[in-house]
Amino acid sequence: MHIYADADALPTAIKEILFRAAMRLRLGLTLVANKTLYTPPSPYIDAIRVGQGFDVVDAAIVERVAQGDLVITADIPLAALVIEKGAHALNPRGELYTTDNIQGRLTMRNLLYELRGAGVATGGPPPLGNKDKEAFANQLDIFLTRHAKG
Repeated sequence: MHIYADADALPTAIKEILFRAAMRLRLGLTLVANKTLYTPPSPYIDAIRVGQGFDVVDAAIVERVAQGDLVITADIPLAALVIEKGAHALNPRGELYTTDNIQGRLTMRNLLYELRGAGVATGGPPPLGNKDKEAFANQLDIFLTRHAKG
């Protein structure tokens, strides 16, 4: 199993949780972004910088992800593509996207996108708080306990 992170807007606190988990469990972690990112020196952690453009990061992740891998993303369309490939997706607030819930999340996301396009102010998510970070860390730990080898 490998972990990929859609890292363009990934909060530093979530990256740090991922860094610790990758080093502790000796799991591969790849941050994918369209900018240069810091990664701690570790044989388990790397970063890939891709070009600018719409969905370039998503395409790079989908190209690399394999069945059983985990992708960290708040991007619901990316999560849907990852799940189609037999991988798993976890958002930075600790919600695990599954085959059971992804279609509903995608439908809601598309509705909100259309409303925003029509000029309706739908707002965005609140800033990432301590409860979100804790929920992410807990869900990541549960997932890795169930799926990581060794």
